[in-house]
Amino acid sequence: MPAKSAAQQNAAGAALSAKRGDTPKSELKGASASMMSMSEKELEKFAHTKRKGKPEHVKH
Repeated sequence: MPAKSAAQQNAAGAALSAKRGDTPKSELKGASASMMSMSEKELEKFAHTKRKGKPEHVKH
């Protein structure tokens, strides 16, 4: 499932970084912290979505 906004893509990237051990989990806040329950493969799909044409934020 691809990211629907640039903000969602950034949050997935931060969560993926923490899941891989590059960033401490204690630094995550908000959406990125809640994404930690997702698998690494799912986070990669969100983080590697093409950004062109994506809005900065999307309301749920």
